[in-house]
Amino acid sequence: AGLEAEVGLVVDVMFPTARLVAALKAFAREFPTVTLRLGVETLGAVVQLVLERAYGLGISGPIGLGIDGLERRPLCEEALIPVAAPDHPLARLAPPVPIAALHEHTQLVLSDRSRRTEGQDFGVVSPRTWRLSDLGAKHALLLAGLGWGNMPETMVGDDLRAGRLCRLHPAEAAAARFSLVLVHRTDSPPGPAACWLARRLAADAAA
Repeated sequence: AGLEAEVGLVVDVMFPTARLVAALKAFAREFPTVTLRLGVETLGAVVQLVLERAYGLGISGPIGLGIDGLERRPLCEEALIPVAAPDHPLARLAPPVPIAALHEHTQLVLSDRSRRTEGQDFGVVSPRTWRLSDLGAKHALLLAGLGWGNMPETMVGDDLRAGRLCRLHPAEAAAARFSLVLVHRTDSPPGPAACWLARRLAADAAA
């Protein structure tokens, strides 16, 4: 029936883990004989790996928009909010936090591991930065008070409620929206299992 032996999916780190796990649990029940190969990347690396045929499906950020050779399906938007540890100097300032104050402190910035957006900055405000290629490491450094930075609201919600992190309210900036799209090569349409997974991811994101 054309069922694939393996489905490869590479996901941007900004995609909510809970939604991904729910979709993959359903996939495992529906296709117990199909091997899944999962990758997690940042920024332009998702698109690059799909274009290079390393993975058949990708969940990419807005970098996946407007690239020839890719089919795109909108999935969802994630809110990115600026946060810092409660003992960080910025967390002690009454809102709104002046932009000049943000400039004085190290911003933790997620960097790209691919060549596609090498050298480009996204959401960088401070001239003082630490660059990290792993969102988990960025999260750990934020909790340790080693800087401030933008994080997916779904990832830091528990930290905000527990007081481990504080939301910053800059004077001249609001929470950013990070668009996520499902992508695959136009010349390599997904098979039955991959199509099922794509529909499930889209349905979960819409819900």
